[in-house]
Amino acid sequence: MPEGVHSPKPYRLARGGGLPALASVLALFFVVGCGGDSGPARATGDGSTKPGSPAPHGQAELVVFAASSLLEVFQEIGAQFEQQHPGTKVRFNFAGSAQLVAQLSQGANASLAAFADTRTMRQAQQQGLIAGEPVIFARNRLVLIVPASNPAGIHTLADLARPGVKVVLAHDNVPIGHYARQVLERASQDPAYGADFAQRVLANLVSEEVNVKQVVAKIQLGEADAALVYVTDVTPAVRQQVTEIEVPEQVNVVTCYPIAVVVGAPDQALARAFIDQVRSAEGQAVLERYGFRPVGQEAVSLEACE
Repeated sequence: MPEGVHSPKPYRLARGGGLPALASVLALFFVVGCGGDSGPARATGDGSTKPGSPAPHGQAELVVFAASSLLEVFQEIGAQFEQQHPGTKVRFNFAGSAQLVAQLSQGANASLAAFADTRTMRQAQQQGLIAGEPVIFARNRLVLIVPASNPAGIHTLADLARPGVKVVLAHDNVPIGHYARQVLERASQDPAYGADFAQRVLANLVSEEVNVKQVVAKIQLGEADAALVYVTDVTPAVRQQVTEIEVPEQVNVVTCYPIAVVVGAPDQALARAFIDQVRSAEGQAVLERYGFRPVGQEAVSLEACE
């Protein structure tokens, strides 16, 4: 399975400040594994999470499979939903979008699936995992991040192609990894970067990760010099350990997040109500606060994002 891809080249341990940085990153992994305030979850061997113990008898349960980049924002929207639907418990499974599809295809129980790209949603549809028509609920964009100390002296996207720069990306089957490579290809069409820009950057690749949270962690630990991640992944806590560098608008990509009811959802009406909550003014305000570009009640199809 692609999630098992390992780093093609060795990479060094954190430079300086190792223990504090390591502690903060381990804390981050704990949050991803536990699903935060939205209910207990248990870690699996591939780094994903699965919902924990079932809801108490008589309590409705909504199990939401969601891309790692939605962790914080969906936890808050989930809390909103529970307040507005007394007796309902929302439980989350956060992982890379490709991992989520693999889990669903192997029979994992879920009510909803929210992915970080339309390509993954199409794959889920083709496998007969999705009920009804998916809707786009948010957009995102990419940013370049480097360790706060910036040991490689990275100041622009073009610097990623310098010999010796250690770059980390997510695997190509992960939405953020696919989008990052799109940015590199777009830059390669600009004479300012050179036609072989993408090739030179990928030659500097020292690690490929299974989700965007792990990419961010590599930079926090100083195990790589630069990475392309979502703007929304640079949270206030992350910002203490990394520096953001803007990706030029002409080569950046706008990403779309689709959500849909999963085939076999035990309560499809409740699942659709959660989608309505995500698309409501209240839910969209939360998305915007976390750096996403909301779409509100605008009817955006998958085709419009492809």
